[in-house]
Amino acid sequence: MADVPSRLHVKINSPEKIIWEGDAMSVSSSNARGPFDVLALHANFVTLIEKQTIYINTGTEVKEFTWDHCVLYCHKNNLSIFTNL
Repeated sequence: MADVPSRLHVKINSPEKIIWEGDAMSVSSSNARGPFDVLALHANFVTLIEKQTIYINTGTEVKEFTWDHCVLYCHKNNLSIFTNL
């Protein structure tokens, strides 16, 4: 039986550089519809985050990031966050 991933790969991109990259147990934030969590093997997902904190749970720590506007894009167990748009 194939191993089922328990983590997703996260990359935070700004126009200038990669801000953070690593594996996470979950990513949580809020969009216009309310709070949400992204876990490993999440369905494809795109959302706009405006002035909300994004919490990345690595399993050993929770990292917090906040921007005025960013796009969160989840596809095939990879989550990309595009900041400073």
